[in-house]
Amino acid sequence: MEKRPNPQPMKDDKGGKIWGAENPEIARQNPDILVPPETDSGTMPNLKFPYALSHMRVEHGGWSREVTIREMPAAKTIAGVNMHLEPGGVRELHWHKEAEWSYMIKGKARITAISPDGKEFVDDVEEGDLWYFPSGIPHSIKGLSEGAEFILAFDDGAFSENSTFSITDWFSSTPKDVLAANFGVSEEEFDHIPDGELYMYQGAVPGPIAQGLPKDTNEFVEQPFSFKLFDVEPVKTSGGVVRIADSTNFPVSKTVAAALVELEPGGIREMHWHPNEDEWQYYLEGQGRMTVFASGGKSRTYDFQGGDVGYVPFAMGHYVQNTGDTTLKFLEMFRSDHFADVSLNQWMSQTPPELLKEHLPLSDEFIQNALHKDKRPNVKFK
Repeated sequence: MEKRPNPQPMKDDKGGKIWGAENPEIARQNPDILVPPETDSGTMPNLKFPYALSHMRVEHGGWSREVTIREMPAAKTIAGVNMHLEPGGVRELHWHKEAEWSYMIKGKARITAISPDGKEFVDDVEEGDLWYFPSGIPHSIKGLSEGAEFILAFDDGAFSENSTFSITDWFSSTPKDVLAANFGVSEEEFDHIPDGELYMYQGAVPGPIAQGLPKDTNEFVEQPFSFKLFDVEPVKTSGGVVRIADSTNFPVSKTVAAALVELEPGGIREMHWHPNEDEWQYYLEGQGRMTVFASGGKSRTYDFQGGDVGYVPFAMGHYVQNTGDTTLKFLEMFRSDHFADVSLNQWMSQTPPELLKEHLPLSDEFIQNALHKDKRPNVKFK
């Protein structure tokens, strides 16, 4: 087999070969970082982090890994956790200060929760489904017969999965006489509780939902904590499709809005920016690149593949382009109750032509024919 040459920081008559240590595998995954486009300029924060470099927490029943402000300092608004549960694997009963939003990547899981007024929630979620637990709402996740893998987003970049409030942690941190007084039983009842937090464990695959409900089940919540994203009518364009979920169609999701973007080869998520919040991205599959414009002549291009996290600080202009030969799928997430963006194309199309030509020497033909007149917000694609 012919050995592939190591990529080098060379373009035309610029640059030169690396004589010292190299990591060609990483260089091949990041061609626009190794040899940036001529338009890249200035110092920019790192806006990419691969989950492959995150610490993996391996437990009985599954694993988890996270990307927080610790791994990517620019990502102040959202932290992400990638988690896998084996069949019967359980993320134990817990709660946290931050709201939790999730997209099911593959498999099926059972989620449970209870509202502050004592109403119950239980549902089985599968590939493409979402869930959202408001801050402080106790919940659990359990893998069904085929197991489950999902991405979790929390509405605070400093969040860590390693500092949640867990039921086993609380029990093991409470004197037995207090537990006995609280529940009105003898102290011996708690002789065999765990010595510390379980976090994740291997349990049995559950049967149908109805079989597992408590005998004294109260009413169920009025607003479900789960949502079927693929029931959303997609916006279709020549370059791909997008499905949006925010509080307008998923009412309980008050602090995280999201879009699932699918770009076909050659497709581009057009040049735009978001007027309400930073953007946190998770790349599900495919290959792409994004240039982020930070004003003041500063811009930088980043390459992405499945398993990478991307980030765009508030109001910075950007695009995402499919650079591979398969569909590029990624999630856009925002710490907001609604999804919003401003299309460069649309803005220009709604600007008086003479004013536009005073800024940019564009032809009348370009202004009349190339600029899209479609006034739908948020979903512009080429």
